[in-house]
Amino acid sequence: MKKLLDHFLNYLSVELGRSANTIDSYGWDLRRYINFLEASRISTVEQITEEHVTDSIVALRKKRLKATTIARNMSSIRKFHKFLVAEGYTLFNPAHILETPGIPFFRKLPMILNVEEMKKLLNQPTEEPSTYSRRNIHLVLRDKAILEFLYATGVRISELINTKRKDILPEVELVRVFGKGQKERIIPIGKQALESIESYLENSRPKLARQTSQDFLFLNVRGGPFSRMGLWKILRKYVNKAGIKKKVSPHTIRHSFATHLLEGGADLRAVQEMLGHADISTTQIYTHLDREYLKEVHRTFHPREKMKI
Repeated sequence: MKKLLDHFLNYLSVELGRSANTIDSYGWDLRRYINFLEASRISTVEQITEEHVTDSIVALRKKRLKATTIARNMSSIRKFHKFLVAEGYTLFNPAHILETPGIPFFRKLPMILNVEEMKKLLNQPTEEPSTYSRRNIHLVLRDKAILEFLYATGVRISELINTKRKDILPEVELVRVFGKGQKERIIPIGKQALESIESYLENSRPKLARQTSQDFLFLNVRGGPFSRMGLWKILRKYVNKAGIKKKVSPHTIRHSFATHLLEGGADLRAVQEMLGHADISTTQIYTHLDREYLKEVHRTFHPREKMKI
């Protein structure tokens, strides 16, 4: 079965063009699944039954894994078995029982920062001499640009890391982003973010750049592209400085971006396009608007309510 897994991962990479991070996630989930099957003395695909699939999910729940992790494992198992049937390795798909509408139950509302918390975070990188030495001012400009870019565009951390200078189109206030599977999309970017990026490019990036820096927009102190951990550490520093107690990650900024747009009245399809979601059901998780806000909208705009005013 491990050879079949290799074939599946190769299929994801070569034929579907999935990113390395996506392939790693599938590999991790499915190796755990195969190890469970082997512990149950299952050595061939034909031996796998619906009960084995169900038991594997129960085993994940007993480990007290996050609901989102379990849901991801279910998706990986489902797609793996679909592949095995499509490629003729087996005629039966025991994971068809995971094709139930109950899976969204596993989705948990994402952690977000409210508008005031986001403003407070964005205001943390400052050039005040009392806070930063002159030598570190260029790092402050860079960090300010990173935070503004994240919130202005809602990009994934991997997308930010791989953004090039040529991808910024200031004259039309747009940025070109390459998402999962190297799919290109164009996202609007506001004036405040562009001003921060311009200041960084003029005053900070030249001090960080090396001959090996290539065209990456954001550079670390060694002149190379950022790692995920490097960006996470920068964000954590400013979250702590802002006194925000929530567990904030770069993806929290993406969640906040989407939620704030929808709360402001943005169209769900437009937000889906900006986030790069293939399925609008993924975007719908952000529609958890405040109930009092919804009631206020109802009172203001419903014809029967307006008659009372």
